[in-house]
Amino acid sequence: MPELPEVEVCRLGISPHLVGKTIQDIMVRNHQLRWPIPAEIKQAVGEKILAVERRAKYLLLRCESGTILLHLGMSGTIRVIKQSTAVAKHDHFDLVLKHNQVLRLNDPRRFGAVLWLNSHNDEQGLLSKLGPEPLSDDFSAGYLYQKAQRRKVPIKTFLMNNNIVVGVGNIYANEALFKAGILPTALAGTINEERFDRLTDIIKEVLSAAIKQGGTTLKDFTQADGRPGYFAQSLQVYGRAGQACYCCKTTLEEVRQANRSSVFCPSCQRE
Repeated sequence: MPELPEVEVCRLGISPHLVGKTIQDIMVRNHQLRWPIPAEIKQAVGEKILAVERRAKYLLLRCESGTILLHLGMSGTIRVIKQSTAVAKHDHFDLVLKHNQVLRLNDPRRFGAVLWLNSHNDEQGLLSKLGPEPLSDDFSAGYLYQKAQRRKVPIKTFLMNNNIVVGVGNIYANEALFKAGILPTALAGTINEERFDRLTDIIKEVLSAAIKQGGTTLKDFTQADGRPGYFAQSLQVYGRAGQACYCCKTTLEEVRQANRSSVFCPSCQRE
């Protein structure tokens, strides 16, 4: 699944092509994604796209009377392409713009979403319960420590809870915990404030670096212009189980947590 940096890179890629443009038409080839694409989305036809924003892993196309919410799910991609481009399998949704351009969603697994937030109201509550953005001032020193008090869940599971903080997905949780020297199995409530503050700074650094380098190359994701991301070559532990730690040469180990892979160095990381 594309993580926060990939979605942010996608936002940066499509924004220049969308902001200020009028929606000429909306074409829905398959209504059945994660949730049915609502017929009300046609209200956006004839309106200008005022801004392209991101909240967690959701892309928000702000129009005059409401917001188009896009989610890429497990395998979705969006491209700004010529309308004359041949429709491929799993091309479920087109946002038609001027000058023969379309924003096209391709989603083989159909775990993505296209929704209409009328008058910008989040009636389904998808956004209202989300924690702070990790690169915002709301995610600051002391925040994680306060939220972790009396929590008996592993720190990696804690970080991937979108009610705590959004966008710290599996890849970047692995990387941040390695850089902070914390085992992914350590219980959140046992970590002291000083280590939490260092972890907060590291999460910001890791995500910022990923965005700067173009997002991690994932099997099902490319940027809006078709170029892959490049951050994968900088990963320290994710996907490297059984290989030597770059810092101490100890063999990296792997455990499963909530059906996700956690890779760590038993020497560099501790409870």
